[in-house]
Amino acid sequence: MSITGVSIRYNNSGHTGPPVEPHYEDRYLHIFEFEKYDHTKWHDWMYRNWNISIYASAIYVILIFLGQHLMKNREPYELRKALLGWNVSLALFSAVGFLRSFPELWYEWTVSPIGGIQRSVCFADNHNVATSLWGLLFAWSKLIEFGDTAFIILRKQKLIFLHWYHHLTVSIYCWFAYAAYDPSSRWFCTMNYAVHMTMYFYYAMKVLHVKVPKHIAMGITIFQIMQMVLGVIINVNTYYIKLSGQECRRPISNIHLAFAMYLTYFVLFANFFRKAYFRNKSRKAIKSQESKAQ
Repeated sequence: MSITGVSIRYNNSGHTGPPVEPHYEDRYLHIFEFEKYDHTKWHDWMYRNWNISIYASAIYVILIFLGQHLMKNREPYELRKALLGWNVSLALFSAVGFLRSFPELWYEWTVSPIGGIQRSVCFADNHNVATSLWGLLFAWSKLIEFGDTAFIILRKQKLIFLHWYHHLTVSIYCWFAYAAYDPSSRWFCTMNYAVHMTMYFYYAMKVLHVKVPKHIAMGITIFQIMQMVLGVIINVNTYYIKLSGQECRRPISNIHLAFAMYLTYFVLFANFFRKAYFRNKSRKAIKSQESKAQ
């Protein structure tokens, strides 16, 4: 059985499993007991149900327009305490996710017998169960992050296309990539965790009315754009590896999807950056967003 070109095998329990099971050894990362989850069971569940992200995204879009309609003649809600708790929670979650995901990426890049970008994007042999768990939580968190949009609508802030387009597409792709057991996900997951722990901490400071220098906000947007640039580079590099005939266990369909996604993000974020910091007429209109699209 296969999904997007990746062979999936059945075990005696009736569950499907990825080509390579994650290890439970403390090779380069101490694995806590709570992180030793039933990977085969949950991979099977995501494989069978990744389209939940499509249904959830469709409901998300409907609720956007319904929410804006219902709030049209209402006063905005303040929600400062709730928003502070939301941002702090997501910042902490992202920080822990980064700390649990980065060691595997670093190991594959620098320490693995055949290190470098090809090893890190094409093979999952050294995948550990702790990083796998935080990859699963990462995919689920993309649906939870729809809550960002709820705060924008309830507080009657300007909702830009980049914001909801990003949330919608990244949620679908993350579920799809986890189900397909895409080795390059270690890059995308780790990068996104790093961006989010910075971004949500910044939002928390804004809620507390802490005066954050403008160059910090600009730096976060640049950080986001660099994530998109690196995403494009990784996909182009992986495509070249596949075309050259070298072994790479990354599905070609995932390369196409990820490339299209990161390229559109790059264009939209670059345009946002230009408007936010180099066009005075547009600056006030999107100031409330402060890169909220991510």
